[in-house]
Amino acid sequence: MPLSASLARGVAPALPGTLHARTVTGDLSAPPRSGLTVCFGRGEKPDVDLGVGVDDLRVSRRHGELTYRAGQWWLRNTGQQLVRLPRGRMVHISTEPIPLATGYTPLFVKGSGYREHLVELYVAGHDDQGPVSRRRAETVRPETWALDDDERLLLVVLGQRYLLYEEDPRPLTYAMTVKQLTYLRPDAGWTERKVEHRIEAVRRRLDRTGFRYALMHDKSQGRPNDNSLLHNLLKGLVESTTLVPPDLDLMEDDTAWPAPEH
Repeated sequence: MPLSASLARGVAPALPGTLHARTVTGDLSAPPRSGLTVCFGRGEKPDVDLGVGVDDLRVSRRHGELTYRAGQWWLRNTGQQLVRLPRGRMVHISTEPIPLATGYTPLFVKGSGYREHLVELYVAGHDDQGPVSRRRAETVRPETWALDDDERLLLVVLGQRYLLYEEDPRPLTYAMTVKQLTYLRPDAGWTERKVEHRIEAVRRRLDRTGFRYALMHDKSQGRPNDNSLLHNLLKGLVESTTLVPPDLDLMEDDTAWPAPEH
């Protein structure tokens, strides 16, 4: 059954499992009541409880549902466009309902062109009052990883396209990397083998620290291409601001180099 009008606004009871949801056009809270369904989409009440993408004809009038059963909220896509969850997980209309974890979950409804419409979800846990305003609190700095000078230079050269924020960047080849490193540090003895060993050492070290992306081969999932692990390493270092555009200054005479071939 859809969320009733009496529950559509205000602060929900402080119960574990209480659902808080919001978009740019509204918000609601819903108690963990078996069989209760919260609907979101482009449509209007009473067809949907929460509007999302209300001006985008690619968004279905009733695009998704959140139903409480078996002690959890379950997400189901009922629209024509995909719904994207964290870590790139996609949900199609044919996908089985997915349980929401306690805490915060953003989901994105695909719209027209490059538009994606955000639906913020928060499931309260025990002794949890839901999302709390923290406007006056100190900002938490991004988690970064320590790199020695050689590692930083190597990764900057190898991942310069990432630091230029190119669309769909890829690492330089080891051969091109060695060529540039030899120009910058002619006495360092860089070889493709040395580059490979240093990168593997960084991957192994960071893999034990809760790095965001996979850095080592997972035997249970088959053996991924080494390039995909290198891509994960560079992407994670740039996204975490461990590597930042000013690091390109380490390539002192990089203007003497032609742009890497794509």
